[in-house]
Amino acid sequence: MVLASGWQCLPLRMAQQILILDFGSQYTQLIARRVRELNVYCEIHPYNKVPEITSDIKGIILSGSPCSVRDEGAPDVNTDAFRGKLPLLGVCYGAQLLASKYGGEVLPSTIREYGRANLDHIDLHQDLLKEMTHGSQVWMSHGDTIKEVPAGFEVIASTESVRVAAFKVQGESTYGIQFHPEVTHSLEGKNLIRNFVVGICGCSQDWTSDTFIDSTVADLKKKIGVDKVVMGLSGGVDSSVAATLIHRAIGDQLTCVFVDNGLLRKNEYEEVLDSYKHLGLNVIGVDSKQRFYDALAGLTDPEAKRKAIGRVFIEVFDDEANKIDGVKWLG
Repeated sequence: MVLASGWQCLPLRMAQQILILDFGSQYTQLIARRVRELNVYCEIHPYNKVPEITSDIKGIILSGSPCSVRDEGAPDVNTDAFRGKLPLLGVCYGAQLLASKYGGEVLPSTIREYGRANLDHIDLHQDLLKEMTHGSQVWMSHGDTIKEVPAGFEVIASTESVRVAAFKVQGESTYGIQFHPEVTHSLEGKNLIRNFVVGICGCSQDWTSDTFIDSTVADLKKKIGVDKVVMGLSGGVDSSVAATLIHRAIGDQLTCVFVDNGLLRKNEYEEVLDSYKHLGLNVIGVDSKQRFYDALAGLTDPEAKRKAIGRVFIEVFDDEANKIDGVKWLG
């Protein structure tokens, strides 16, 4: 991607991954954690900003959500873009979304089902449910229930009160589960996630944080060569880790910009700037407090404030970045 300033955007992408589409569930990060515990790389993306489905993506998981598929304007995604082409697992809301989109019926539960339940029917011939046991404890957290599955969908697990606890689409590796395998209360949830990620998606389980660092640094060296990179730092974990990885690959070819917007904690600007220098990063500190104060003057609406802060940050960063000769990449 090429930005307005002419810089190319520097992506970090692994050789093999699971894509998690987030519909706002409180458990989405837990899904990612369980996948990574299997030594498989994964990325979380918002449901309305689906990345390009490239060959490194081996399967897709649709997360849960606090929303109802019956609501007007409920979160939705064009599943036709990948259903039947890649293994697909819908979790809770994700399962209800699949059922609703393809002709099934999702209705309000008689009572909100929240807590432990047991799978009293499991089709152990299904790849998703291999090595699970009858009566396996799972965690439910939903206000709707799948009353009827679409044509071509078969029920593969049930509890005493939830007939459609899990389903599979005939002839394809598309599954839905009403429970949450990612939480510890689902006692065999890790087994189910392994069945999907390793057994169905075919992921090789060769990713670790160490291999991520090594492969990322090597990829950056190859991609950047002798070019220069500019990067904005926030003082937080994400940008700091990314900057450290890029610096490990190209050293002083990387220039970082840390902006004081006047909204930091007392002494935070000086302390963070000092910590970056101790990390060996080439950092430019920019005191732009007054510029931000001027932009915020008279604003009371929180959203207007947020937009003003974002706009001024981009302007300040762009001004500073364009003072650096020969920059070709944005970190």
